Amino acid sequence: MNVSGTRLSPQARFLHDLLTGAARWVQRERHLRDLFAGVATASDIPTLDASQLSAYELGALLPAVYRVDIENGDAVDARWEVQKEVRERQPLFTPEACADLFDAMAGERENVRLGAGALVRCPDGAPLDRLADPARAVVERLLREDRLDEPFSLLAAAGLAGLDAEVAERLSAGRGPLAVAEVELLLGWDPAQRALFAEFVREISEAPLHLDVPPPLPDARERLSALPGYVAFVRTTVEAAAARVTAIHAGELPYRAEKAFGVGEKGTIGRAVRIALLRDEPWLPEPLERLVRGVAVAPTKARTLPSQGVLFEIARAAEDHPTPEAVSALRAARDATRHAGVPKQLDRILKRVEPALADRVEVAFRLPDGRVRQELGEHTAVISIEGEAELSWWHGDRKLKTVPAAVKREHPEEVKRLRELAKQARRQQATLVRALEAGYAHQVAPPYRQLEGHPVTDRLIWEFEVSPGVWRGELGLTVPDVPVRLWHPARATPDEVRAWREIVQDKELRQPFKQAFREVYLLTPAEEATATYSNRFAGHVVGYHKLYALFKQRGWQAPYLGPWDGGGDGEARRVLGGGGWRATFLHDYLWHEDGYATTGEVRFHRMAEDGWREARLAEVPPLVFSEAMRDVDLFVAVASIGADPEWVDRGVDGLRDYWHSYGVADLTENARVRRDALARLLPRLAIADRCALTDRFLVVRGDLRTYKIHLGSGNILMEPNDAYLCIVPKGTGSRVFLPFEEDGGMLSVIVSKAFLLAADTAITDPTITRQIRP
Repeated sequence: MNVSGTRLSPQARFLHDLLTGAARWVQRERHLRDLFAGVATASDIPTLDASQLSAYELGALLPAVYRVDIENGDAVDARWEVQKEVRERQPLFTPEACADLFDAMAGERENVRLGAGALVRCPDGAPLDRLADPARAVVERLLREDRLDEPFSLLAAAGLAGLDAEVAERLSAGRGPLAVAEVELLLGWDPAQRALFAEFVREISEAPLHLDVPPPLPDARERLSALPGYVAFVRTTVEAAAARVTAIHAGELPYRAEKAFGVGEKGTIGRAVRIALLRDEPWLPEPLERLVRGVAVAPTKARTLPSQGVLFEIARAAEDHPTPEAVSALRAARDATRHAGVPKQLDRILKRVEPALADRVEVAFRLPDGRVRQELGEHTAVISIEGEAELSWWHGDRKLKTVPAAVKREHPEEVKRLRELAKQARRQQATLVRALEAGYAHQVAPPYRQLEGHPVTDRLIWEFEVSPGVWRGELGLTVPDVPVRLWHPARATPDEVRAWREIVQDKELRQPFKQAFREVYLLTPAEEATATYSNRFAGHVVGYHKLYALFKQRGWQAPYLGPWDGGGDGEARRVLGGGGWRATFLHDYLWHEDGYATTGEVRFHRMAEDGWREARLAEVPPLVFSEAMRDVDLFVAVASIGADPEWVDRGVDGLRDYWHSYGVADLTENARVRRDALARLLPRLAIADRCALTDRFLVVRGDLRTYKIHLGSGNILMEPNDAYLCIVPKGTGSRVFLPFEEDGGMLSVIVSKAFLLAADTAITDPTITRQIRP
């Protein structure tokens, strides 16, 4: 069967027949009877499944989706199935399918956004003259009804219809000069190029996506950069916007709050800034700094702004494509503004921008190292970053405990500035560390050589390719002029891993992130059997608010869940492997216990030509798989109610059963690494003669009882009857050197509990003693 120039498979043909009313589900029942009668096989039975359709089959079915009779329940079911697949993948259109779609749009339910999307996805050189008549019908009706909410999709259709002048006149009316210039630029492009611009606008829009509109093209922004004149227009727009706010502050233009830019100009500026940030244009930092600071503060002492809209639009652009200079400009604007609400809004955006910068390693390594040395009279202020960035005060070669009184008195503004610089250095250092760690999951080695001489690199293990295929590990970036990558235990032998752990332990080297003691996650037999999903971390009960905070911290995107319609099913996603892979972690809101969730499967998708395609776990690159599973292990370990010592007195019986089972469960990879660290640490402790390690517990002998601390949850059981001992940590500070620290601080918690229980006769807290001495 051939539809719209595409030969349909049996499954696509069945869906097409349902959509057009030529088939009913009763035909499937007949197939089932044939199956049981032995005259058909299971593969002959059609299903409501569009996942295996080709991209061109999806494009061929969309016109039928648009013509569905809503009174036909079977057709509606088929429509939802096709739409679901279209939201995940990229359909492709033959010229016939594109023409058929525009014919469908010319009816009563036109969707000019979908039409523009089809135009982008048509083959190059497709005869577009066949689309002129249906496009004209759509454009004329939209103009007649004054429906201009999709201006750039409308402009693409106008190019097909020969109605450029009419549409341009309507779109330019009342708009600011920058927005008008953008429309004039597009008029010089062909309809497909305009449709690509509409695709870009749709991608960055905060409006909800239409059900039958495919995901944005993954390379839309890069392709847009190559269109005639657009990169030059981007620079002209940013510099013109910066010049306008500079003129306002100089008094050359009148100041009116929130009126620095006209209708449509906010979007034009935001789009230009996004492309410039994407391309990391070298000319951008200076005009962007002037523009951001200029729109954030009034030229008078008023608490108003020239344009909140442009400020937040730039901030959202920086969230998409952050650079260190953009982050610095936004922070400067946040400190300069006098508006009461703007700093809170910027703070929320900046919390998302900095993790995004860490994932953009090619620019994150450009962060300054943060070191400062400044003379203030007889004293010297020093910001050092050998460990965590620290501001210290010196008199000669003597380090002072506090800010000198003379400096406080004579240089109060400098003290304030230096404290803020120290905070900024800590933030930059944290971002740099996240960027380094994110480099593990990249399929191409990031430009690590940019960091030579930075103190943070001295505490990391690096590998250098000293001869083809032969890598040698070293502490610090010490070997010049050869390929370099971060050492990862998944690429090392067990003996090498043990050796590096000993070095880190012996040197008391606190690494900026867990490297020598990093967990490695390999495919299990169960995962090989399930093939496309992992249940390794399924079935846990977690505190949802803590889980959601961890998603944001580790760069996973997830909708917020809650007790409302559609708020129960969650999918957290993280893109890895330089954009080539996506991990998905399923979780569900726990309806009968507010504030909690249950965990589900982990799946992986590979970026293909038509969008994300589910992959077999065995196909996922080992480091991508390991790093994603490490995150999920972290989510469960930190957020599980089983790791909350106070939870035993809360919740319903079913959840209490889970809490008890978690406290004695087999160790995950995360906890096994913790056990290995403790095995190396115990002989060095003052309480070593009172401690022993089993497969799952640190056993501590006190004078009153013997205690078993679970190495996964930190929960404590007391011998001889395994009675539970509840101790709520009042801090995770440890008295001994620890080779790493985790989110949640479980290693510190376990060591601290061990010291406390080894001297149980000295415990005075009645909430603990009445449990030990019942």
